[in-house]
Amino acid sequence: MSSSHRLFMVIRRYGPPYDREKPLEAQPKWEAHRVFMNALEAKGVARLGGPLDGGDDVLLIFRAKDQDEIERDLAADPWTRSGILTTTRIACWNLRIGEVA
Repeated sequence: MSSSHRLFMVIRRYGPPYDREKPLEAQPKWEAHRVFMNALEAKGVARLGGPLDGGDDVLLIFRAKDQDEIERDLAADPWTRSGILTTTRIACWNLRIGEVA
């Protein structure tokens, strides 16, 4: 990743196809979603991610050139295409303490 890439905080929310009675691994298209997200992590794009307790939100930390790049990447996620996840917010994150590799 070049130095022109910045950190972004991405909030995604579970949609109607998500079954709250089942674990993540039992959701439709789980394996395709897992492979997709692992590929983004391997490319250095998705740096951290996981569901937030107590609600329907998922937090992702991305390293990208801009918000459009993130939106393009996430549009290809099988869970985006199926409606299991939708993006509700993307914001540049000005990290001041610590570092994200």
